[in-house]
Amino acid sequence: MNLPESARFAIEGVTANKMRSALTTLGILIGVAAVIVLVAVGTGSRASVEASINRLGSNVLSVTSTSTAGGGRAGFGGFPGFGGLGQAGGTTTGTKTRSRQLTMEDARALTDATRAPDVLGVAPVVSAQSVTAAYDGASHTVGTFTGTTAAYLGIDNDTVTAGTTFSDADYEAHRRVALVGPTVAKDLAGSDGSSIVGKTVTFNGVQYTVLGILGTKGSTGPQDGDDRVIAPASTVQDTLAGYGSLSSISVKAASATTVSAAQTEVQSILDDRHGVTSADRDYSVFSASSILSAATSSSETLTILLGVVAAISLVVGGIGVMNIMLVSVTERTREIGIRKAIGAGRGDIVSQFLLEAAMLSLFGGLIGVAVGVAVAQFSILGVKPVIEPYSVALAFGVAIAIGLVFGIYPANRAASLRPIEALRYD
Repeated sequence: MNLPESARFAIEGVTANKMRSALTTLGILIGVAAVIVLVAVGTGSRASVEASINRLGSNVLSVTSTSTAGGGRAGFGGFPGFGGLGQAGGTTTGTKTRSRQLTMEDARALTDATRAPDVLGVAPVVSAQSVTAAYDGASHTVGTFTGTTAAYLGIDNDTVTAGTTFSDADYEAHRRVALVGPTVAKDLAGSDGSSIVGKTVTFNGVQYTVLGILGTKGSTGPQDGDDRVIAPASTVQDTLAGYGSLSSISVKAASATTVSAAQTEVQSILDDRHGVTSADRDYSVFSASSILSAATSSSETLTILLGVVAAISLVVGGIGVMNIMLVSVTERTREIGIRKAIGAGRGDIVSQFLLEAAMLSLFGGLIGVAVGVAVAQFSILGVKPVIEPYSVALAFGVAIAIGLVFGIYPANRAASLRPIEALRYD
């Protein structure tokens, strides 16, 4: 078998009909580009979810109520860091008082170092709904208005880029102070929003002094993580939310390795306070690590599905290669007969047509890689694609393999032609 000669005939065959060859490679091109882009989108989506969850901290627990009953009233006075707590409302069951909602007293109980040695920090969370901020003629509807304690900033991995944060003293004194997110600051004060620090902003008509601007959190899908305000929970309950139950309790474990132990301690304390067991709890405890694990698993499944869908287009491209090669064999029957009549062997004919199929796939694969990498540089549906090197190598390798596999039948058909019958073909 003369490989250089077969290669020369293959090149002549591919270039003989440039338009047909170009359209054939287009199928491979689209398939390769689709695999690279869709896998990159899936990977980028997973990375975005992981980053959003990791911002919460891998050792953070969130306690939320699952009961629909009314919560208790909590007061303030004498509890460091929480400004003091009153008695939680609820119903009496025997010797225990069962709280139907999360209360400030629940949050206080979780700070017991004896019963919860693996809990590093606790912060109650009160949410105010439908809050509109106004400053110097500008107004802004706040996405998230959170009332909490100074400990919350450390638990939520929050930073203050301008000004200062509020303290436990501000909490206990019910001072009307607040920290605003970058989106709120820019919408109210313009420019970078830094001029709003130290100024008085009204929230639903109540005046608050802005102590600082929170660091950027970024967006998660349609939700703007920077459209938020954080203020002392005592003040928020005084002015905006009322003295109902807590929205949630944020708990920080001592380390990422003690999350499970901290969760068990939290559940033990709340079970006793609420008079419940693991079978009928009226609250839920979520950990960022478990959410991350579930989100990562879902994202990986999505990435695989996207890759499979894209791979189908590669198979379709391979069918296109086989179809064109069969047409080429039919058109060049006399040429094949002449080559075999002057001494070309079966291997020469097979190698010629296999090389043609491989060349079509090679060109389509190379251009497809370039197109896929270029498209992946842009955000798609709000997701920044992340190119996986394996997807590029896999897509290109599969493209070549498909070209060879789908080229075998036409090549064998060409090699099986008898010289005398091929020469007679018109």
